[in-house]
Amino acid sequence: MSLDSLRKQFTNKNLEINTLVIPANPKKSLVITYTDQTTKVSKTHYFNPYTGAELGAADRGLDSFFAVVLDIHKTMLLSNAGKQIVGVATLIFCFMLLSGFVLWIPKKWKNLKERLTIKWKAKFYRINYDLHSTLGFYALLMLFFIAITGLYVTYPWMKSTIIVSLGGEPVLTAGAGEKANEAASNAFADLLQKMVNKQEDIQTTQDVQEISLDSIRVLIHRHLSYEATTLIQFPDNENPWYSIQKINTQNWLGAQLPDLITFDKKGELKTLERFADKPLHKQFVEISKPLHTGEIMGLSSAILYFIIALIGCMLPITGFIIWWKKVK
Repeated sequence: MSLDSLRKQFTNKNLEINTLVIPANPKKSLVITYTDQTTKVSKTHYFNPYTGAELGAADRGLDSFFAVVLDIHKTMLLSNAGKQIVGVATLIFCFMLLSGFVLWIPKKWKNLKERLTIKWKAKFYRINYDLHSTLGFYALLMLFFIAITGLYVTYPWMKSTIIVSLGGEPVLTAGAGEKANEAASNAFADLLQKMVNKQEDIQTTQDVQEISLDSIRVLIHRHLSYEATTLIQFPDNENPWYSIQKINTQNWLGAQLPDLITFDKKGELKTLERFADKPLHKQFVEISKPLHTGEIMGLSSAILYFIIALIGCMLPITGFIIWWKKVK
């Protein structure tokens, strides 16, 4: 059904749509966040894209559990002190990975095959050693990448190092250079100008005839001409523009890369930010979290990260057994 017909159903029930997620797969449901104009209560539900029928809400029963797990992962429930403990542990882990790779390198290339295979018919200690050495080698790059992206979140100096290495300016700190301060000042000026433009639009578009949702959909496809999951955030009292995020997977890895576009209520293009057009350091900043968690390519990369993380959990155990054998 048309988006305008769907919106009319909500309006007739005194409901205002705040955000609308249109999936790339036509067999999947629309996800709509809306506010009851009478009670001012907001809800998020799934809807049939062909009939507009409400299909229910997602089960949020485990949200609090995963929030605690995330806090344990980031800070060990110890606030800033825990954050530093996790950061130091991750630095040690990076050193262990690199030193382990040095120990893995065969002294003679004819022994390379042994380092790349596991002798399953050998005795326990040899199998344990092979698990540690061989699987550790295969998982080395991914584990190191996961650790580095975790450090990016923890330490400003690591964030600066990565951003500068990708062509950006250092993160603004007390000792930041003049060039970094100038970059931050320019970014603030751009943000301020954007806020001024929005305030002007709030005044000038109060009584204008708002463009139809179906026309907005056509305009989105005109500027971003590919099929993809699309999130539309509707104008409100603070933001007079339609803010649209389209998840572009048209790349050789199938990575989920966000393209951003905004229109005013009349349908005039205000901003267009294609992910591919951004400099490398800004691209990294934008996708650093899904790169760290494995969400960057959807389910396939999440499964890969899960397997790599299991190997990472195994390394301390097999390493301890190797150490214990030497102690004995």
